[in-house]
Amino acid sequence: MRQLRIGMVLSAVLAMRAIAFGQPFEQRVSDAIMRAVQFFRTKVAVNGSYLWVYSADLKVRRGEGEATETQGWVQPPGTPSVGMTLLRAYEATGERYYLEGALETAYALTETQLASGGWDYRIEFHPERRKRWFYRKDVEVGERDPKGRRNISVYDDDNTQSALRFLIRMDVTLKGSNAEIRKAVDYGLTKLMEAQYPNGGWGQIYDGNPPDLKKFPVMPARYPATWSRIHPGKGYDFSRFYTLNDNVMLNNIRTLLEAFEAYRDAKYLQAARKGGDFLLLAQMPEPQPAWAQQYDFEMQPAWARRFEPPAIVSGESAGAIRALMELYLVTGDERYFSAIAKAVAWLRQSQLPDGQWARFYELQTNRPLYFNRRYELVYTDDDLPTHYAFKGDFGIPSLLRDFERLQREGREGMLAALQRKPTAHELKRRLQALERQIERIIAAQDDEGRWVEDGQIRTHTFIRNVEVMAEYLQIIRVLRNGDKAWD
Repeated sequence: MRQLRIGMVLSAVLAMRAIAFGQPFEQRVSDAIMRAVQFFRTKVAVNGSYLWVYSADLKVRRGEGEATETQGWVQPPGTPSVGMTLLRAYEATGERYYLEGALETAYALTETQLASGGWDYRIEFHPERRKRWFYRKDVEVGERDPKGRRNISVYDDDNTQSALRFLIRMDVTLKGSNAEIRKAVDYGLTKLMEAQYPNGGWGQIYDGNPPDLKKFPVMPARYPATWSRIHPGKGYDFSRFYTLNDNVMLNNIRTLLEAFEAYRDAKYLQAARKGGDFLLLAQMPEPQPAWAQQYDFEMQPAWARRFEPPAIVSGESAGAIRALMELYLVTGDERYFSAIAKAVAWLRQSQLPDGQWARFYELQTNRPLYFNRRYELVYTDDDLPTHYAFKGDFGIPSLLRDFERLQREGREGMLAALQRKPTAHELKRRLQALERQIERIIAAQDDEGRWVEDGQIRTHTFIRNVEVMAEYLQIIRVLRNGDKAWD
Protein backbone atom coordinates (compact mmCIF):
# COMPACT_ATOMS: atom_id res chain seq x y z
CA MET A 1 0.00 0.00 0.00
CA ARG A 2 2.73 2.46 0.96
CA GLN A 3 4.47 1.89 -2.38
CA LEU A 4 1.16 2.46 -4.16
CA ARG A 5 0.52 5.74 -2.28
CA ILE A 6 4.01 6.99 -3.13
CA GLY A 7 3.43 6.15 -6.78
CA MET A 8 0.11 8.01 -6.81
CA VAL A 9 1.69 11.11 -5.27
CA LEU A 10 4.49 11.10 -7.80
CA SER A 11 2.08 10.54 -10.69
CA ALA A 12 0.02 13.53 -9.59
CA VAL A 13 3.10 15.75 -9.29
CA LEU A 14 4.37 14.71 -12.70
CA ALA A 15 0.95 15.20 -14.26
CA MET A 16 0.80 18.78 -12.99
CA ARG A 17 4.27 19.42 -14.39
CA ALA A 18 3.19 18.07 -17.78
CA ILE A 19 0.22 20.46 -17.85
CA ALA A 20 2.33 23.43 -16.80
CA PHE A 21 5.23 22.88 -19.16
CA GLY A 22 3.95 20.58 -21.87
CA GLN A 23 6.44 17.96 -20.71
CA PRO A 24 6.86 16.04 -17.43
CA PHE A 25 9.15 17.85 -15.02
CA GLU A 26 11.27 14.75 -14.54
CA GLN A 27 11.92 14.62 -18.28
CA ARG A 28 12.85 18.30 -18.33
CA VAL A 29 15.40 17.65 -15.59
CA SER A 30 16.84 14.66 -17.45
CA ASP A 31 17.10 16.66 -20.65
CA ALA A 32 18.79 19.57 -18.87
CA ILE A 33 21.46 17.29 -17.41
CA MET A 34 22.08 15.69 -20.78
CA ARG A 35 22.41 19.07 -22.54
CA ALA A 36 24.84 20.29 -19.89
CA VAL A 37 27.01 17.19 -19.99
CA GLN A 38 27.01 16.99 -23.78
CA PHE A 39 28.25 20.58 -23.97
CA PHE A 40 30.99 19.96 -21.42
CA ARG A 41 32.10 16.67 -22.97
CA THR A 42 32.04 17.75 -26.61
CA LYS A 43 32.91 21.47 -26.45
CA VAL A 44 34.81 22.08 -23.23
CA ALA A 45 36.79 18.93 -22.42
CA VAL A 46 40.41 18.42 -23.45
CA ASN A 47 41.05 14.67 -23.50
CA GLY A 48 38.53 14.33 -20.69
CA SER A 49 40.10 17.12 -18.59
CA TYR A 50 38.58 20.41 -17.46
CA LEU A 51 39.55 23.87 -16.24
CA TRP A 52 37.77 26.31 -13.91
CA VAL A 53 36.52 29.12 -16.16
CA TYR A 54 35.95 29.60 -19.90
CA SER A 55 34.87 32.61 -21.90
CA ALA A 56 31.58 32.08 -23.71
CA ASP A 57 33.47 31.56 -27.00
CA LEU A 58 35.92 29.17 -25.23
CA LYS A 59 38.93 31.18 -26.38
CA VAL A 60 39.92 32.31 -22.89
CA ARG A 61 40.54 29.40 -20.53
CA ARG A 62 41.67 29.42 -16.91
CA GLY A 63 42.39 27.26 -13.94
CA GLU A 64 43.86 29.16 -11.03
CA GLY A 65 46.12 30.62 -13.74
CA GLU A 66 45.90 31.05 -17.50
CA ALA A 67 45.70 27.80 -19.49
CA THR A 68 46.00 26.76 -23.11
CA GLU A 69 43.63 24.78 -25.30
CA THR A 70 45.62 21.59 -24.59
CA GLN A 71 45.58 21.82 -20.79
CA GLY A 72 43.36 20.78 -17.91
CA TRP A 73 43.45 21.57 -14.21
CA VAL A 74 43.40 19.16 -11.27
CA GLN A 75 42.73 21.38 -8.25
CA PRO A 76 38.97 21.56 -7.45
CA PRO A 77 36.75 22.49 -9.17
CA GLY A 78 38.87 21.04 -11.97
CA THR A 79 39.12 17.66 -13.64
CA PRO A 80 38.46 15.24 -10.72
CA SER A 81 35.55 17.37 -9.53
CA VAL A 82 33.89 17.17 -12.95
CA GLY A 83 34.59 13.42 -13.01
CA MET A 84 32.82 13.03 -9.67
CA THR A 85 29.83 14.94 -11.05
CA LEU A 86 29.64 12.71 -14.10
CA LEU A 87 29.70 9.67 -11.82
CA ARG A 88 26.95 11.25 -9.74
CA ALA A 89 24.82 11.73 -12.85
CA TYR A 90 25.41 8.09 -13.82
CA GLU A 91 24.46 6.83 -10.37
CA ALA A 92 21.29 8.92 -10.42
CA THR A 93 20.12 7.98 -13.91
CA GLY A 94 21.87 4.79 -15.03
CA GLU A 95 22.70 6.61 -18.28
CA ARG A 96 25.93 5.14 -19.65
CA TYR A 97 26.80 8.35 -21.48
CA TYR A 98 27.73 9.84 -18.12
CA LEU A 99 29.79 6.82 -17.12
CA GLU A 100 31.66 7.06 -20.42
CA GLY A 101 32.39 10.72 -19.67
CA ALA A 102 33.67 9.84 -16.21
CA LEU A 103 35.86 7.16 -17.77
CA GLU A 104 37.36 9.74 -20.17
CA THR A 105 38.18 11.90 -17.17
CA ALA A 106 39.75 8.97 -15.33
CA TYR A 107 41.99 8.34 -18.33
CA ALA A 108 42.96 12.03 -18.40
CA LEU A 109 44.30 11.50 -14.87
CA THR A 110 45.97 8.12 -15.46
CA GLU A 111 47.78 9.67 -18.45
CA THR A 112 49.14 12.53 -16.34
CA GLN A 113 49.93 10.77 -13.06
CA LEU A 114 53.49 11.63 -12.11
CA ALA A 115 56.26 9.27 -11.14
CA SER A 116 55.95 10.73 -7.63
CA GLY A 117 52.44 9.31 -7.50
CA GLY A 118 50.30 12.43 -7.69
CA TRP A 119 49.54 15.35 -9.96
CA ASP A 120 50.72 18.84 -10.69
CA TYR A 121 48.05 21.56 -10.76
CA ARG A 122 48.21 21.78 -14.54
CA ILE A 123 47.97 18.71 -16.79
CA GLU A 124 49.12 18.84 -20.39
CA PHE A 125 48.02 16.88 -23.47
CA HIS A 126 50.06 18.49 -26.24
CA PRO A 127 52.35 15.68 -27.49
CA GLU A 128 55.52 17.77 -27.19
CA ARG A 129 54.74 20.02 -24.24
CA ARG A 130 53.66 17.12 -22.05
CA LYS A 131 57.25 15.85 -22.18
CA ARG A 132 58.15 18.47 -19.56
CA TRP A 133 56.75 16.15 -16.88
CA PHE A 134 58.04 12.79 -15.58
CA TYR A 135 55.17 10.31 -15.46
CA ARG A 136 54.35 7.01 -13.81
CA LYS A 137 54.24 5.50 -17.28
CA ASP A 138 57.83 6.61 -17.86
CA VAL A 139 58.84 4.61 -14.79
CA GLU A 140 56.89 1.60 -16.02
CA VAL A 141 58.97 1.48 -19.20
CA GLY A 142 62.18 1.52 -17.19
CA GLU A 143 63.12 5.20 -16.77
CA ARG A 144 64.52 6.23 -13.39
CA ASP A 145 66.07 9.67 -13.95
CA PRO A 146 63.64 12.58 -14.41
CA LYS A 147 66.36 14.45 -16.37
CA GLY A 148 64.99 17.83 -15.38
CA ARG A 149 61.36 16.94 -15.99
CA ARG A 150 58.82 18.12 -13.43
CA ASN A 151 57.91 15.45 -10.89
CA ILE A 152 56.21 17.33 -8.04
CA SER A 153 53.03 15.86 -6.59
CA VAL A 154 51.02 18.73 -5.09
CA TYR A 155 49.13 18.11 -1.83
CA ASP A 156 48.03 21.72 -1.41
CA ASP A 157 44.44 22.67 -2.25
CA ASP A 158 43.15 19.05 -2.35
CA ASN A 159 44.97 18.63 -5.67
CA THR A 160 46.45 15.11 -5.70
CA GLN A 161 43.96 13.91 -3.09
CA SER A 162 40.87 14.84 -5.14
CA ALA A 163 42.29 12.94 -8.12
CA LEU A 164 42.91 9.84 -6.02
CA ARG A 165 39.46 9.92 -4.44
CA PHE A 166 37.82 10.20 -7.86
CA LEU A 167 39.86 7.28 -9.19
CA ILE A 168 38.94 5.22 -6.12
CA ARG A 169 35.27 5.95 -6.78
CA MET A 170 35.69 4.97 -10.43
CA ASP A 171 37.44 1.76 -9.46
CA VAL A 172 34.66 0.85 -7.04
CA THR A 173 31.97 1.70 -9.61
CA LEU A 174 33.70 -0.52 -12.18
CA LYS A 175 34.21 -3.26 -9.55
CA GLY A 176 37.96 -3.29 -10.20
CA SER A 177 37.52 -4.33 -13.83
CA ASN A 178 39.65 -1.55 -15.31
CA ALA A 179 43.28 -2.51 -14.80
CA GLU A 180 44.67 0.93 -15.69
CA ILE A 181 42.52 2.74 -13.14
CA ARG A 182 43.30 0.20 -10.42
CA LYS A 183 47.02 0.53 -11.20
CA ALA A 184 46.86 4.32 -10.86
CA VAL A 185 45.01 4.02 -7.53
CA ASP A 186 47.44 1.50 -6.07
CA TYR A 187 50.47 3.48 -7.22
CA GLY A 188 49.10 6.81 -6.00
CA LEU A 189 48.16 5.52 -2.56
CA THR A 190 51.52 3.80 -2.17
CA LYS A 191 53.34 7.05 -2.96
CA LEU A 192 51.07 9.05 -0.65
CA MET A 193 52.06 6.76 2.24
CA GLU A 194 55.70 6.80 1.13
CA ALA A 195 55.69 10.62 1.35
CA GLN A 196 54.58 10.56 4.99
CA TYR A 197 57.20 11.69 7.49
CA PRO A 198 58.08 9.45 10.47
CA ASN A 199 55.87 11.56 12.74
CA GLY A 200 52.86 11.12 10.42
CA GLY A 201 52.91 14.55 8.79
CA TRP A 202 53.26 15.53 5.14
CA GLY A 203 54.79 18.43 3.28
CA GLN A 204 52.92 20.49 0.70
CA ILE A 205 54.62 18.59 -2.10
CA TYR A 206 56.38 15.29 -2.80
CA ASP A 207 59.15 14.77 -5.33
CA GLY A 208 59.30 10.98 -5.16
CA ASN A 209 62.24 10.79 -2.74
CA PRO A 210 61.10 9.19 0.54
CA PRO A 211 62.10 11.06 3.71
CA ASP A 212 65.14 9.69 5.51
CA LEU A 213 63.75 8.35 8.79
CA LYS A 214 66.93 9.32 10.69
CA LYS A 215 66.69 12.99 9.73
CA PHE A 216 63.21 13.65 11.08
CA PRO A 217 62.93 12.90 14.79
CA VAL A 218 59.47 12.48 16.27
CA MET A 219 58.75 15.16 18.89
CA PRO A 220 55.82 17.25 20.14
CA ALA A 221 55.19 20.81 19.00
CA ARG A 222 56.60 23.69 21.02
CA TYR A 223 56.64 27.46 21.01
CA PRO A 224 59.86 29.05 19.70
CA ALA A 225 61.84 31.11 22.20
CA THR A 226 61.70 33.99 19.71
CA TRP A 227 60.42 34.47 16.18
CA SER A 228 61.02 37.12 13.54
CA ARG A 229 58.13 39.35 12.54
CA ILE A 230 59.74 39.74 9.10
CA HIS A 231 59.49 37.06 6.42
CA PRO A 232 62.84 35.31 5.69
CA GLY A 233 62.61 36.47 2.08
CA LYS A 234 63.60 35.12 -1.30
CA GLY A 235 65.06 31.63 -1.30
CA TYR A 236 63.16 30.55 1.81
CA ASP A 237 61.71 27.08 1.07
CA PHE A 238 58.88 25.94 3.31
CA SER A 239 57.30 23.49 0.86
CA ARG A 240 58.62 20.41 2.64
CA PHE A 241 57.81 21.54 6.19
CA TYR A 242 55.06 19.72 8.06
CA THR A 243 51.94 21.30 6.59
CA LEU A 244 48.33 21.86 7.61
CA ASN A 245 47.90 24.83 5.26
CA ASP A 246 45.07 24.43 2.72
CA ASN A 247 43.99 21.37 4.70
CA VAL A 248 46.79 19.12 3.50
CA MET A 249 46.45 16.91 6.59
CA LEU A 250 42.65 16.74 6.46
CA ASN A 251 42.57 15.83 2.78
CA ASN A 252 45.33 13.22 3.04
CA ILE A 253 43.63 11.56 6.01
CA ARG A 254 40.25 11.64 4.26
CA THR A 255 41.73 10.07 1.14
CA LEU A 256 43.30 7.24 3.14
CA LEU A 257 40.07 6.65 5.06
CA GLU A 258 38.16 6.48 1.79
CA ALA A 259 40.70 3.97 0.47
CA PHE A 260 40.25 1.90 3.62
CA GLU A 261 36.47 1.99 3.22
CA ALA A 262 36.74 0.95 -0.42
CA TYR A 263 39.33 -1.82 -0.07
CA ARG A 264 39.35 -2.74 3.65
CA ASP A 265 43.14 -2.86 3.57
CA ALA A 266 44.51 -2.15 7.05
CA LYS A 267 47.56 -0.29 5.73
CA TYR A 268 45.38 2.63 4.64
CA LEU A 269 43.77 2.91 8.06
CA GLN A 270 47.18 2.63 9.69
CA ALA A 271 48.53 5.52 7.59
CA ALA A 272 45.43 7.62 8.35
CA ARG A 273 45.88 6.97 12.07
CA LYS A 274 49.53 7.91 11.77
CA GLY A 275 48.35 11.22 10.31
CA GLY A 276 46.05 11.61 13.31
CA ASP A 277 48.96 10.93 15.62
CA PHE A 278 50.86 13.76 13.94
CA LEU A 279 47.96 16.08 14.69
CA LEU A 280 48.18 15.06 18.35
CA LEU A 281 51.90 15.86 18.33
CA ALA A 282 51.36 19.13 16.49
CA GLN A 283 48.63 20.41 18.80
CA MET A 284 50.27 23.26 20.66
CA PRO A 285 50.48 23.24 24.45
CA GLU A 286 48.49 25.66 26.60
CA PRO A 287 47.53 28.43 26.35
CA GLN A 288 46.69 27.69 22.68
CA PRO A 289 45.87 23.98 22.23
CA ALA A 290 45.28 24.35 18.49
CA TRP A 291 47.47 24.24 15.38
CA ALA A 292 49.77 26.30 13.18
CA GLN A 293 49.67 26.30 9.38
CA GLN A 294 53.24 25.09 9.08
CA TYR A 295 55.89 23.56 11.35
CA ASP A 296 59.62 23.38 10.80
CA PHE A 297 61.46 20.13 11.46
CA GLU A 298 61.93 21.16 15.11
CA MET A 299 58.12 21.18 15.38
CA GLN A 300 57.91 24.93 15.88
CA PRO A 301 55.40 27.13 14.01
CA ALA A 302 57.17 28.57 10.97
CA TRP A 303 56.73 31.19 8.28
CA ALA A 304 55.20 30.06 5.01
CA ARG A 305 54.37 32.77 2.44
CA ARG A 306 55.01 36.42 3.24
CA PHE A 307 51.45 36.80 4.56
CA GLU A 308 51.51 33.55 6.61
CA PRO A 309 53.47 34.10 9.84
CA PRO A 310 54.31 31.65 12.62
CA ALA A 311 50.97 31.75 14.45
CA ILE A 312 48.05 29.70 15.65
CA VAL A 313 45.42 29.53 12.90
CA SER A 314 41.67 29.19 13.19
CA GLY A 315 40.86 27.78 9.73
CA GLU A 316 43.44 25.01 9.64
CA SER A 317 42.70 24.22 13.29
CA ALA A 318 39.10 23.63 12.23
CA GLY A 319 40.41 21.28 9.51
CA ALA A 320 42.53 19.42 12.07
CA ILE A 321 39.47 19.01 14.31
CA ARG A 322 37.49 17.67 11.33
CA ALA A 323 40.21 15.11 10.63
CA LEU A 324 40.31 14.01 14.27
CA MET A 325 36.52 13.73 14.40
CA GLU A 326 36.49 11.51 11.33
CA LEU A 327 39.26 9.36 12.77
CA TYR A 328 37.43 9.15 16.08
CA LEU A 329 34.24 7.97 14.36
CA VAL A 330 36.17 5.27 12.47
CA THR A 331 38.47 4.10 15.30
CA GLY A 332 36.89 5.10 18.60
CA ASP A 333 40.32 6.25 19.82
CA GLU A 334 39.59 8.50 22.81
CA ARG A 335 42.89 10.38 22.37
CA TYR A 336 41.42 12.03 19.31
CA PHE A 337 38.28 13.11 21.16
CA SER A 338 40.29 14.58 24.02
CA ALA A 339 42.35 16.68 21.60
CA ILE A 340 39.19 17.86 19.84
CA ALA A 341 37.59 19.06 23.07
CA LYS A 342 40.59 21.21 24.01
CA ALA A 343 40.81 22.75 20.52
CA VAL A 344 37.08 23.51 20.44
CA ALA A 345 37.41 25.35 23.75
CA TRP A 346 40.20 27.45 22.21
CA LEU A 347 38.07 28.25 19.15
CA ARG A 348 35.20 29.42 21.33
CA GLN A 349 37.36 31.69 23.45
CA SER A 350 39.10 33.11 20.36
CA GLN A 351 35.94 34.25 18.54
CA LEU A 352 35.99 37.96 17.73
CA PRO A 353 33.29 40.37 18.95
CA ASP A 354 31.80 40.50 15.43
CA GLY A 355 31.25 36.72 15.46
CA GLN A 356 34.13 35.95 13.09
CA TRP A 357 37.60 34.60 13.71
CA ALA A 358 40.96 36.05 12.79
CA ARG A 359 42.94 33.67 10.65
CA PHE A 360 46.09 34.23 12.73
CA TYR A 361 46.58 34.50 16.49
CA GLU A 362 49.88 35.55 17.97
CA LEU A 363 51.87 32.78 19.64
CA GLN A 364 51.17 32.58 23.39
CA THR A 365 49.42 35.98 23.70
CA ASN A 366 46.53 34.86 21.44
CA ARG A 367 46.12 38.41 20.09
CA PRO A 368 44.58 38.48 16.58
CA LEU A 369 47.27 39.15 13.98
CA TYR A 370 46.76 40.82 10.60
CA PHE A 371 48.76 42.24 7.72
CA ASN A 372 48.33 45.68 6.26
CA ARG A 373 48.69 46.37 2.56
CA ARG A 374 52.43 46.88 2.97
CA TYR A 375 52.61 43.34 4.37
CA GLU A 376 53.56 44.45 7.84
CA LEU A 377 52.26 42.49 10.81
CA VAL A 378 49.76 44.54 12.80
CA TYR A 379 47.01 44.05 15.39
CA THR A 380 44.31 45.95 13.49
CA ASP A 381 42.09 44.85 10.61
CA ASP A 382 41.41 48.21 8.92
CA ASP A 383 43.95 47.96 6.07
CA LEU A 384 43.91 44.34 4.96
CA PRO A 385 45.13 43.03 1.59
CA THR A 386 42.17 41.78 -0.43
CA HIS A 387 43.60 38.58 -1.93
CA TYR A 388 43.44 36.48 1.24
CA ALA A 389 40.90 35.81 3.99
CA PHE A 390 42.46 37.31 7.11
CA LYS A 391 39.06 37.12 8.85
CA GLY A 392 36.06 34.86 8.40
CA ASP A 393 34.04 32.03 9.87
CA PHE A 394 36.18 29.36 8.12
CA GLY A 395 33.38 26.78 8.50
CA ILE A 396 33.78 26.95 12.28
CA PRO A 397 30.07 27.44 13.22
CA SER A 398 29.07 24.20 11.45
CA LEU A 399 32.06 22.43 13.01
CA LEU A 400 30.97 23.54 16.49
CA ARG A 401 27.45 22.26 15.79
CA ASP A 402 28.85 18.89 14.73
CA PHE A 403 30.98 18.70 17.86
CA GLU A 404 27.97 19.50 20.04
CA ARG A 405 26.05 16.76 18.28
CA LEU A 406 28.90 14.33 18.87
CA GLN A 407 28.90 15.26 22.56
CA ARG A 408 25.13 14.88 22.76
CA GLU A 409 24.67 11.66 20.79
CA GLY A 410 28.02 9.97 21.43
CA ARG A 411 30.06 8.11 18.86
CA GLU A 412 27.63 5.22 18.40
CA GLY A 413 24.65 7.54 18.15
CA MET A 414 26.32 9.74 15.58
CA LEU A 415 27.44 6.75 13.51
CA ALA A 416 23.90 5.39 13.54
CA ALA A 417 22.52 8.78 12.46
CA LEU A 418 25.05 9.07 9.64
CA GLN A 419 24.21 5.58 8.38
CA ARG A 420 20.43 5.99 8.61
CA LYS A 421 18.70 6.32 5.27
CA PRO A 422 15.98 8.96 4.93
CA THR A 423 12.31 8.01 5.07
CA ALA A 424 9.97 8.44 2.12
CA HIS A 425 8.44 11.45 3.85
CA GLU A 426 11.86 13.08 4.23
CA LEU A 427 12.70 12.36 0.61
CA LYS A 428 9.46 13.93 -0.62
CA ARG A 429 10.14 17.07 1.39
CA ARG A 430 13.62 17.18 -0.13
CA LEU A 431 12.08 16.86 -3.62
CA GLN A 432 9.93 19.92 -3.00
CA ALA A 433 12.95 21.97 -1.96
CA LEU A 434 14.95 20.78 -4.97
CA GLU A 435 12.17 21.62 -7.42
CA ARG A 436 12.35 25.30 -6.57
CA GLN A 437 16.10 25.29 -7.18
CA ILE A 438 15.81 23.33 -10.39
CA GLU A 439 13.22 25.69 -11.87
CA ARG A 440 15.82 28.46 -11.62
CA ILE A 441 18.61 26.22 -12.92
CA ILE A 442 16.69 25.19 -16.04
CA ALA A 443 15.47 28.72 -16.69
CA ALA A 444 19.09 29.95 -16.68
CA GLN A 445 20.35 27.23 -19.07
CA ASP A 446 20.68 28.22 -22.71
CA ASP A 447 19.93 26.09 -25.76
CA GLU A 448 23.51 24.82 -25.91
CA GLY A 449 23.28 23.48 -22.37
CA ARG A 450 25.45 26.23 -20.86
CA TRP A 451 25.09 28.51 -17.88
CA VAL A 452 26.78 31.74 -18.96
CA GLU A 453 27.42 34.22 -16.15
CA ASP A 454 28.88 37.62 -16.99
CA GLY A 455 30.23 36.22 -20.25
CA GLN A 456 31.86 33.24 -18.52
CA ILE A 457 31.19 29.53 -18.24
CA ARG A 458 32.15 28.40 -14.74
CA THR A 459 32.88 24.76 -14.01
CA HIS A 460 31.75 25.29 -10.41
CA THR A 461 28.29 26.28 -11.67
CA PHE A 462 28.10 23.24 -13.96
CA ILE A 463 29.02 20.95 -11.05
CA ARG A 464 26.55 22.51 -8.64
CA ASN A 465 23.63 22.52 -11.07
CA VAL A 466 24.14 19.01 -12.41
CA GLU A 467 24.51 17.59 -8.91
CA VAL A 468 21.30 19.27 -7.72
CA MET A 469 19.40 17.83 -10.69
CA ALA A 470 21.03 14.42 -10.27
CA GLU A 471 19.97 14.32 -6.64
CA TYR A 472 16.40 15.04 -7.72
CA LEU A 473 16.37 12.20 -10.23
CA GLN A 474 17.96 9.78 -7.78
CA ILE A 475 15.29 10.50 -5.16
CA ILE A 476 12.59 9.94 -7.79
CA ARG A 477 14.12 6.53 -8.58
CA VAL A 478 14.34 5.53 -4.92
CA LEU A 479 10.72 6.47 -4.26
CA ARG A 480 9.46 4.86 -7.42
CA ASN A 481 11.27 1.59 -6.70
CA GLY A 482 9.79 1.46 -3.21
CA ASP A 483 13.15 0.74 -1.55
CA LYS A 484 12.06 -0.34 1.95
CA ALA A 485 15.49 0.38 3.37
CA TRP A 486 14.81 4.05 2.65
CA ASP A 487 11.21 4.01 3.91
